[in-house]
Amino acid sequence: MQENRTGRTASVVSELESTLDSVDVAEEIVTIAARELGFAEDDQYRIGMAIRESVVNAVVHGNCYSRNKKVRLGVRKDADRLTITVADEGKGLDLASLPDPLATENLLNQSGRGIFLIKAFMDEFEVRKLEPIGTEFKLVKYLDRKL
Repeated sequence: MQENRTGRTASVVSELESTLDSVDVAEEIVTIAARELGFAEDDQYRIGMAIRESVVNAVVHGNCYSRNKKVRLGVRKDADRLTITVADEGKGLDLASLPDPLATENLLNQSGRGIFLIKAFMDEFEVRKLEPIGTEFKLVKYLDRKL
């Protein structure tokens, strides 16, 4: 884990294994950052859930649990926001191909709601294809905005 502090900005970058244990590690890192920035407990929970879903996606769908691939977690604390990036080294993700989790035929599915939850819990959500391979999620939560 590398940490960088400049003025009122602090950032942490961690390289995680492609295992589900990394989900807990990522959530802890991000929840601590959210608490330090002053987010309310409810927001800390929502941010933690969004990170869990992001890292699960990177481990399971992006890296397919490959021991040879890593998940890169970036956490940036600014005075007014928390910015998190989660990147995998896998095949990528096409948001347009994801089924609507609210469609009648998908309501009883046991998976497929991760992106929906991330979008609901965060103020900003972007997906970027990495070159030559991989996907990066960028999640932003503003300190003064409410859901």
